[in-house]
Amino acid sequence: MRLSNAAVASLAARAARRIVVPTYDRASLAPGIVHLGLGAFHRAHQAVYTEHTLRAGDHRWGIVGVSLRRADTSEALTAQDHLYTVDVRDGTADSFQVIGALVASLVAPQSPAAVLDAMTDPRCHIVSLTITEKGYCRNPASGALEFDHPDIAHDLREATAARSAIGFVVRALALRRAAGLRPFTVMSCDNLPSNGDTMRALTLAFARETDPVLADWIEREGAFPNTMVDRIVPLTTDADRTRVAKQLGVDDAWPVMTEPFSQWVIEDRFAGPRPAWEHAGATLVCDARPYEQAKLRMLNGSHSALAYLGSLIGYDTVDQAIGAPALLNFVESMLRDEVEPTLSRPALASYRAELFARFRNTALDHRLQQIATDGSQKLPQRWLESVRANLKSGAPTERLAFALAGWIAYLGGQDETGRTYAIADPLADTLTEAVRSTLLANAVDAVRTLFEIESIFGCDLRAQPRFVAQVARHLAAIRAQGVVKAMEACTASRPSM
Repeated sequence: MRLSNAAVASLAARAARRIVVPTYDRASLAPGIVHLGLGAFHRAHQAVYTEHTLRAGDHRWGIVGVSLRRADTSEALTAQDHLYTVDVRDGTADSFQVIGALVASLVAPQSPAAVLDAMTDPRCHIVSLTITEKGYCRNPASGALEFDHPDIAHDLREATAARSAIGFVVRALALRRAAGLRPFTVMSCDNLPSNGDTMRALTLAFARETDPVLADWIEREGAFPNTMVDRIVPLTTDADRTRVAKQLGVDDAWPVMTEPFSQWVIEDRFAGPRPAWEHAGATLVCDARPYEQAKLRMLNGSHSALAYLGSLIGYDTVDQAIGAPALLNFVESMLRDEVEPTLSRPALASYRAELFARFRNTALDHRLQQIATDGSQKLPQRWLESVRANLKSGAPTERLAFALAGWIAYLGGQDETGRTYAIADPLADTLTEAVRSTLLANAVDAVRTLFEIESIFGCDLRAQPRFVAQVARHLAAIRAQGVVKAMEACTASRPSM
């Protein structure tokens, strides 16, 4: 039997086996949220918070999910009445929750008009996004909208058949304004510094190219709250599907796996009504930046360090990598000595310890290669903001320089056991060509070549000879000694300024 509305009643009888199912009338849900980027993270995070609101009786917040590229998720969920399972794994006993918040799923390339209809529905008050860093079509170093990006250029020409999230948002806001409707709140839930402010700036930049009066209306009436989202959500595998089906007694084509920990910090700035997410555990604040910066630079920054350095050594998962004493010691010293001093969130040492406990969760099977994707888009906010803060203050950058050296070595496409892997990155061709062309060069020339890529490093870091020399020294050590020996030497050394 396939998971469906009809199957939910039989699942309810399994409550003793830790299976929670919707108990409300799903037919009564209004489509109050349109979510762009219907991936695993949204379904394991924001949708779970919204499910709590629906269970509490506020049925205004059904979610219309939109896949901006592929149809596979929508097709799988449509066949099971848009129900799916969240499998929470802590290494001991799993718990399962069937989520009913999703009321429809659309595939933007198949029907852009249907997406716009959902976004212009008067019942829609929030458009949220998890489209990954590259989905914002921005220069990662400067943050500016890339007007020559193929999707942005297309959307400026073809407003009714948008491809990008920004194109859809601006077109839908234009239609709402023309119809005399209030704007919806635009809520980014991606790992970007000041993600709401970033989305606001990109939206206004696009709108001013098309209609300055519309841009003024958005600037005056719109809302783009900053948020911080935190939950580890690995890719779903066929083995995961088999495990979930065995526990539920029905097949779920697209369950999501996650950890017990979940955090959501939201600035309470909305253009209209919103769900009472705080009753589900979200934190509503005036300023999300201290939480967001800590999460980006500590959790995401250490994840990237584990991904590149661990992959080079030959590890496959986060728990394997953090279980290696050399990697644990390196990441801990990087956070303690070079990242935490740049942050203002309280209790950073406790947060660090909590992160490492989460990383040790053997049940998640969080793949390093999943984290390693799109490094050119991620590293500016995960590592380089800390680098710039420390260079400005004269604080150490030794460990961050080693992590960057590890990323450059990772771009070679082969680990130290001889296994090869693909470089999954929007700039993959540029990056791999830069590395290939410098394999026989000295490390300083190799680092300088990479630092010339302004969309990642801007123009300032290549003008920091001491930092360039640090990265080059560590790259040479990795090439000559291997990651572990080079990393142990780096961790043992006194951080240099």
